[in-house]
Amino acid sequence: MAESQSRYSIVERLIQRKLEIMNSKSNIKEDVKRKEQKIGKLRKETENWKKDIQEDIKREERKKELEVERAKQEYENSKEQTDSKEKVLDEQIKAINEALKSIEEISKTSPNIQS
Repeated sequence: MAESQSRYSIVERLIQRKLEIMNSKSNIKEDVKRKEQKIGKLRKETENWKKDIQEDIKREERKKELEVERAKQEYENSKEQTDSKEKVLDEQIKAINEALKSIEEISKTSPNIQS
C-alpha cells in the first residue's frame, strides 16, 4: 500500500508539474500575443500621429498664408491712404505758397507803415 501511495504521490506531483509547465507555456504565448498587439497599437498610434501632424502643418500653413494676405491688404490700404494724404498735404502747401506770394506782392506794392 505504501508503494501505491508513493506512486500516486509521484503521479500527482508529475501531473501538477505538467500543469504548471502547460500554464507557463500558455503564459508565454499570451505574452507574445500581447506584445504583437502592442506593436499593432503603436503602429496605429504612429499613423494617427503623423496624420495629426500633417493636418496641423496644413492649418499652420493656411494661418500663415492668411497673415501674409492681411499684411498685403494693410500695405495696399496704407499706400492708398498715403497717396491721398500726400495729395491733400501738397494742396495745403500749394495754398500756403500762394498765400505767401500774395502777401509778398502786397508787401511790395504797399508802403511800409511803421508805428
